[in-house]
Amino acid sequence: MSNSSPRPLNPPYRVLMGPGPSNIHPRVQQAMAAPLLGHLDPYFTNVMDDTVTLLRALFRTENRLTFPISGTGSAGMEAGFCNFLEPGDIAVIGVNGLFGERMVDNAQRCGAEVVPVTSEWGRIIDPEAIEEALKSQKRVKLLALVHAETSTGALQPLAEASRLAKQYEALFLVDTVTSLGGHEVAVDDWGIDICYSGTQKCISCPPGLAPFTANPKALATLEARTRKVQSWYLDLSLLSSYWATGRFYHHTAPICMVYALYEALRIITEEGLEARIERHLRNGLALHHGLEAMGLTLHAQEGHRLNVLTTVRIPPGIDDLKIRQGLLNEFSIEIGGGLGPLKGKIWRIGLMGHSSTEANVLLILYALEKLLAKEGYPIEPGAGTTAASKALEEK
Repeated sequence: MSNSSPRPLNPPYRVLMGPGPSNIHPRVQQAMAAPLLGHLDPYFTNVMDDTVTLLRALFRTENRLTFPISGTGSAGMEAGFCNFLEPGDIAVIGVNGLFGERMVDNAQRCGAEVVPVTSEWGRIIDPEAIEEALKSQKRVKLLALVHAETSTGALQPLAEASRLAKQYEALFLVDTVTSLGGHEVAVDDWGIDICYSGTQKCISCPPGLAPFTANPKALATLEARTRKVQSWYLDLSLLSSYWATGRFYHHTAPICMVYALYEALRIITEEGLEARIERHLRNGLALHHGLEAMGLTLHAQEGHRLNVLTTVRIPPGIDDLKIRQGLLNEFSIEIGGGLGPLKGKIWRIGLMGHSSTEANVLLILYALEKLLAKEGYPIEPGAGTTAASKALEEK
């Protein structure tokens, strides 16, 4: 065995413009270095209370059960299904991307019968199709949709789906992992019963927590279960006794991650939620204008495109991996490739949270232009950055 010490940790700086994580504010980084406390320390429980208050404001809800689950956004997804579905229940789930497919998998693992409502990857789920699925069943327990489909860049409308869920007496569950903090999310006003997110996207906190909220209607369903929730760790009736109704020990919370989330939420509050959403809109539209001025085609359905994550089709003859490696090696920029049927066909460019800046919009357009031109793609020099700059000035 070698006597040499392991090499020191020295990760390079990256401009994170993929589907997540996003770059974090220095204040969030600093918060993680604050002194470690016990998870039942009075100071830390005060931080928990303040974090919950800030999360309610971000979700735009008065739900008492609002807290960060210890785990990534996928833990939020699993909690959303395993607590409210039992074997034999029927769930109608919108599937127009990878994360809709994951919802189906989660529901089936709970023993539920899934009625998928499918659409082409990049297009929204139409309300008419949702109603048809709800009508086809005698009793639907839950309707689930992804608000911002990270794999396709599509933004799903929710108002009509919420109305339909109420009409057919189904719980309405929404995945806001990529939208919360960057697009409007209004849990109470939109009639969402169960909602989860992730910290590493528009909130700009490291991955590791899943903001979660559930209303009294959902919790009444939980209390009426005929058997225990299959996951002890994600059982909301147990977690609520630690986060919402007291400080009864359940598990050791990730203290430093809660510090980070608290500081990230403070930053959002200081900016103002409306101003933050407007910033994401302005920068996202500028990127769209820039890409189209370069002759590139946006993938997601027009009129339903995310501002925080743009999907763009890879031109014929252009090597997907070569361009992404060039961005990483020459410009220290990370973007994402396609998943599933879109693998090798699209790029996913994120402008989320701390990474959503005018400088990053112009940087990615400049870098893509240089790399595409090297590969023989016909492009007018400066077309993308000029169009984006004009769009930013108009706003």
